[in-house]
Amino acid sequence: MHEPKRKYRSAAWFAKPNKDGFIHRSWVGRGLPEGIFNDRPIIGICNTWSELTPCNGHFRELAEHVKRGVWEMGGVPFEFPVMSLGETSVRPTAMLFRNLASMDVEESIRANPLDGVVLLCGCDKTVPSLIMGAASCDLPALVVPGGPMLNGNFRGAGIGSGTDVWRFSEDVRAGAMSVRDFMRAESCMSRSWGTCNVMGTASTMASMSEALGLTLPESAAIPAVDSRRYAHGHLAGRRIVEMVEEDIRLSHILKRESFVNAIRVNGALGGSTNAVLHLLAIAGRVGVPLTLQDWDDLGRNVPTIVDLMPSGRYMMEDFYYAGGLPAVIRTLGENDLIVRDVSTVNGKTIWENCRDAPNYNPDVIHPIDKPLAAHGGIAVLRGNLAPNGAVLKPSAASPHLMRHRGRAVVFESIEHYNARISDPALDVDKDCVLVLKGCGPKGYPGMAEVGNMGLPPKVLQSGVTDMVRISDARMSGTAYGTAVLHVAPEAAAGGPLALVKDGDMIELDVEKRRLQIDVSDAELAARRAAWRMPEPNLPPGGWARLYIEHVQQADQGADLDFLVGCRGHEVARESH
Repeated sequence: MHEPKRKYRSAAWFAKPNKDGFIHRSWVGRGLPEGIFNDRPIIGICNTWSELTPCNGHFRELAEHVKRGVWEMGGVPFEFPVMSLGETSVRPTAMLFRNLASMDVEESIRANPLDGVVLLCGCDKTVPSLIMGAASCDLPALVVPGGPMLNGNFRGAGIGSGTDVWRFSEDVRAGAMSVRDFMRAESCMSRSWGTCNVMGTASTMASMSEALGLTLPESAAIPAVDSRRYAHGHLAGRRIVEMVEEDIRLSHILKRESFVNAIRVNGALGGSTNAVLHLLAIAGRVGVPLTLQDWDDLGRNVPTIVDLMPSGRYMMEDFYYAGGLPAVIRTLGENDLIVRDVSTVNGKTIWENCRDAPNYNPDVIHPIDKPLAAHGGIAVLRGNLAPNGAVLKPSAASPHLMRHRGRAVVFESIEHYNARISDPALDVDKDCVLVLKGCGPKGYPGMAEVGNMGLPPKVLQSGVTDMVRISDARMSGTAYGTAVLHVAPEAAAGGPLALVKDGDMIELDVEKRRLQIDVSDAELAARRAAWRMPEPNLPPGGWARLYIEHVQQADQGADLDFLVGCRGHEVARESH
């Protein structure tokens, strides 16, 4: 045997000339030539394929293309499954299981003879969960997003997944669309495998992965069923072997400057508010200092230049053909909004990857002096209603509601909202502020995407399409509206949101980053004295109990407190 280029972690399993080595080589190497493990890196392909997760339904084939690249470069690929999360089906919400999936990824990587790993992720929670788990092990790792589905089309017009569902649903409730037409639009929206075809959370997190330097260039926007997606997987398989030889680990890529770039790219994209939670959690796993306030400080002056639903008109296919994320990064970099010398997984800096990127369609990717919104990014609001912060997405909100004062109409839970919102006797008008409690990390539990509450039918029927809405919940990245989200502390943890009553006056001032309830400190103190913590919304056992007891608040990323930090990839003791 020749000397290996470097000592592989997997050698602790496969290099020993004793019974332990015999067992590992014999069982794992069935069907492979003798000596296959000699001086070769072992590459794990972490696959979130599931028929219950249609966003990731093409991953079996994608994994085969990754394997080809690994074999070509002299590595040995082994595919392994981890928990798959589809937000469209998982109840009560896929976010309840993001941290559990990250534990699955982390322990699967640490426990097995892997030298590097390719992370196949698509539906929105699978992207952060795989990165979080891999970051806690700190092996060489590379992200391969699954890509968006094809553009939807209904009666000759483009329709975006999620975005137009909310619009059609409101049209039905307002009497402007028939239920029959609503049902016909279903098959017109989801035309292929892949994630939502708008800048929802899945495409946002794929873009965040690319902006962080964790993917090969152009990976975020290639459609799921485009042949170039499979070629991209092939190249990723080749590159991960090189990364192992070069010992490029996640801690070498995920620096604070990488997160600065991601926050600014999110602003340029009009990306999902869910990215706030996910990037805070990822930063926590690698020990990078990142706060909720950083989102406002770093992103406030970044214009939204990508004209994609839900903030704009186009969809992800159009974005890819226009030049994709490299074109956006080039535009930001030419205006000093990107840290240029940040390393990426292909061994080049982010600026080397993007400085010559073309923009083929300025209607989709606008020049920076003709933005979709002058101030994109995420607004972080504070006040006596959200002392630890809340977020709002300006590019998806109504300009006339960005400064607003209105009477609170309060829903104590999502069940209370569902029972009350369509009641003709509900005392509500267009100037009211809808307030939803009990939907934060502990309260739901899992922090469901119910923050973009549907409006009361009586308001919709008057032609109004937006109202100020405030909650401790999340909102789908495909959604839109003037929704204040992630209020922290949440109601179930005793935050001031729990104390709001019908009729209280609430002030929202996005420019001043202010969210205030017009109730005296003395009255709030009296209400707090009478407040009692609600019982958990699920049976207090199993994962739900562990989650409720240990989940952090939204302003910290909603990770579990004992998962924060990097635990490395060493295994404490041998198995035999």
